[in-house]
Amino acid sequence: MGQNITILLGTTKGVFLLDGSENRRQWAVRGPFCDGWPINHVIGDPVSGAIWAAGGSDWHGAGVWRSGDHGGTWALSQDGIAEGDGNAPLKTLWSLGRSGARLYAGAKPASLFCSEDGGATWAKVETLTNHPSSPEWGPGAAGLVLHTIVADPGDPAKLWVGISVAGVFASEDGGTTWERRNRLSNTDHTGDCGHDVGLCVHNMVRAPGAGDLMYQQNHHGTYRSPDGGRTWSSIGDALPSTFGFPIAVHPRDPQTLWVVPLNGDSLGRFPPGAKAAVWRSRDGGESWAAMQNGLPGQDCYFTVLRQAMAVDSATPAGVYFGTNSGSVFASADEGETWAEIARHLPTVLSVEVLTAG
Repeated sequence: MGQNITILLGTTKGVFLLDGSENRRQWAVRGPFCDGWPINHVIGDPVSGAIWAAGGSDWHGAGVWRSGDHGGTWALSQDGIAEGDGNAPLKTLWSLGRSGARLYAGAKPASLFCSEDGGATWAKVETLTNHPSSPEWGPGAAGLVLHTIVADPGDPAKLWVGISVAGVFASEDGGTTWERRNRLSNTDHTGDCGHDVGLCVHNMVRAPGAGDLMYQQNHHGTYRSPDGGRTWSSIGDALPSTFGFPIAVHPRDPQTLWVVPLNGDSLGRFPPGAKAAVWRSRDGGESWAAMQNGLPGQDCYFTVLRQAMAVDSATPAGVYFGTNSGSVFASADEGETWAEIARHLPTVLSVEVLTAG
């Protein structure tokens, strides 16, 4: 494989790092880092090895922790992270994303911050906050959060964000202007947005390759967009439920993706039938198959949260997810078989992959 893979975990008690062997069969746990802060999202740069972790609480305030030595040492930045001039600091940051040389952070309540210096200082992206639709944004069960940031590796001017409950917003000019993109593909476009997909987007990814093929897990179903979110079509009819949080796409095959359905909003939010399964599609969501080999087959009541699934770039691709019960599961064969690689951790809020080599 020739790659060194580290799984980056954001948890309710800090950052944990899982360092993998070359065959992805053995894993060593490091942490907790970031002084035990609740960390909602962790990302890394495969070129420099830098790691950023976003989080906070009523007690700590909001901030981004940075490590330039693969988690050896950490520094906290809260410079510029505030609700606005003269207002109290935000209570937490929810998400991170990189687009070109810029680093972005999504906050609760929903707002976007940008850093031009690797996370040392931050400035609020007022153009999104001032979008004409902002007065009607409303909180979901976790509050009003900007939880998803998606970039186009080939065009740093393109950026998508997901806000609950407000929907998908996209910019194609580096954040100067924003367009709301929530319309179903079979609905006439009227005004800024038809609001027909459902405004409670849970997670969103951009598929590799040319064009802007995107996938979305929504509170109300699973969707695909061939045009960067301008129109969405349902691809969840064969899934066991319409409800779930994470969605992940293959690093090279835009038609392969994974989701983790849960039994419903008010029914406990655990796997249908209490049987854990990651569902995989090889045809862009036209059909789905349950991947269960190695996962708990009965009495399984964990939840997989919106940012708690990721895919590596190895061949075959590895898939990873974490649970609110403190376990991390891994598949080194694109979901065919699974193994629990960590347990008894705090609640896992996010899973990302840092690959070097």
